Amino acid sequence: MTADLSAIKANLTECLRTSDIKVSTLTGERNMLNNSLIKVTEELNGLKSCPAGWRMFSCPCYFLSNESGSWEKGREDCKTRGADLVVINSSEEQMFLSNFTKEEIMAWIGLTDSVKEGTWMWINGAPLSLQPFQYWRSGQPDNNGGHPSLGQEDCAHIIYGGEGNNWNDLSCKTNMRWICEKMV
Repeated sequence: MTADLSAIKANLTECLRTSDIKVSTLTGERNMLNNSLIKVTEELNGLKSCPAGWRMFSCPCYFLSNESGSWEKGREDCKTRGADLVVINSSEEQMFLSNFTKEEIMAWIGLTDSVKEGTWMWINGAPLSLQPFQYWRSGQPDNNGGHPSLGQEDCAHIIYGGEGNNWNDLSCKTNMRWICEKMV
């Protein structure tokens, strides 16, 4: 019985040694692939560039309009530029956009509840509720405090140059700048 246990122990020890070698080999291969991916990504980013007047963050390019208009006018202008109003997909993108300009300005983003009041949707069809982050100002969205005589606030904007929670809802007819986003 002792000989059987010794044989089993020797077999398990050999299996463990073989597994350690395989893990070490796979770890080395993974590290080489990660290094290759980093190099390819750097080369690809070197090939990408944004059009004049646009700024790059990650892969998309962003354009802050110089003119003002309604949410719909902003969206149409973005489309003529091969883009659309910005859809904010991460906290990093939100921080980038919050610091897009040093001056405090307001600009339309691609978020609206015009289809169904209180159900905020991005222009790409994604519901805001699926995202783990939202950056509404305190008390927002408020649809004009629920006063029908003041009109509907169905479009969202961001206050650039601000920090943290800087989204607000306004009437889509309000004149302000907008920010476009497009992939390069």
